[in-house]
Amino acid sequence: MSGKRYKEAKKLLNDGEILSVEKAISVVKKNSTAKFDETIELAINLGVDTRHADQMVRGVCSLPNGTGKSMRVAVFAKDQKAEEATAAGADLVGAEDLMESIQKGNIDFDRCIATPDMMPIVGRLGKVLGPRNLMPNPKVGTVTIDIKTAVEAAKGGEVQFRAEKSGVVQAGVGKASFDEKKLVENVKAFIDAVNKAKPSGAKGTYLKKVAVSSTMGPSVQLDTGV
Repeated sequence: MSGKRYKEAKKLLNDGEILSVEKAISVVKKNSTAKFDETIELAINLGVDTRHADQMVRGVCSLPNGTGKSMRVAVFAKDQKAEEATAAGADLVGAEDLMESIQKGNIDFDRCIATPDMMPIVGRLGKVLGPRNLMPNPKVGTVTIDIKTAVEAAKGGEVQFRAEKSGVVQAGVGKASFDEKKLVENVKAFIDAVNKAKPSGAKGTYLKKVAVSSTMGPSVQLDTGV
């Protein structure tokens, strides 16, 4: 959105106004005027200090209406499990060969899944995959024997989330082309998933601020009591 269009969109908002999910989505869609199908993005400020292990927030959410994004999935598996991954629609499947390809900088995927026996190989990629939040992890179902289910879930609109150092969780929850009802359902599902992932060490207000925006548009603050 150009500076002029952004300012015009901003005029439609009252600074500090907190809206219901339904109203916020309506406003954000109206402000999605770019020439491409903008992503609807959710940002949640949490009352946690991620420096403490018992305040780390991490989880996964299956959006009821998908993300609208084509998800490329890489799978570390051998033999029958590799065949299952391919049949389920994985884009890249391999073992040592896939590791070597990634080490060379070929990271053309959005989700990485591995069978447990592949983790010694995947572990060598920690410095590459870790910073990109692509490291397979059993807590979010990406280290699993059930490769078929994991690949299908990733392809079907499942999103992973993890609190950043500042305590913010962010995710794309659909596209501006989605109808409002579907976006509202996705937003509520994601906030519910983050709520359920509340860590034992969290004190005080957990959901401090929730904001939704389109890729190029201004953000709108949501009522946290969704």
